[in-house]
Amino acid sequence: MNIGEVAERSGIPTKTIRYYEDIGFLHPKRNDNGYRIFEETELHKLTFIGRARSLGFNIEECRALLALYEDKERGSSDVKKIAQQHVQEIEAKIADLIAMRDTLTHLITACAGDHRPDWRYCQFWCMSIFLSSVLHGFCLFDTVFEIDACDDFAKIGKTA
Repeated sequence: MNIGEVAERSGIPTKTIRYYEDIGFLHPKRNDNGYRIFEETELHKLTFIGRARSLGFNIEECRALLALYEDKERGSSDVKKIAQQHVQEIEAKIADLIAMRDTLTHLITACAGDHRPDWRYCQFWCMSIFLSSVLHGFCLFDTVFEIDACDDFAKIGKTA
């Protein structure tokens, strides 16, 4: 198969296929005029890599998975270990998303949402969402702290 056929069958763009070749994931043969010739095994590898990428595995994790995929003598414990690590990463992302959802829900509840400006409260929450996302930790504040923090935030805004 040529690169166009492999791209069509795998659903992976030709540019990405060339990149995977450059980083050593694929080793297609070349015909006399230099065109890549892909075997069915390359198509299977591409499908495998594409699926792993769609599940959130990064390039280095794909490299490790591909090595395990190609190693017919591999222990299932190696595959299990990588899968367990990925599940832990997914669970951490879920926790972060839940915290962000809770923060946004609190913002929705706190802001009037009408045509009038609600600068002090809504602006504070928008800034807290921004800062928490930068720090990769999401926290909610109690009402007393929010009011004090809004005052402090307003003062900071005036001095900037």
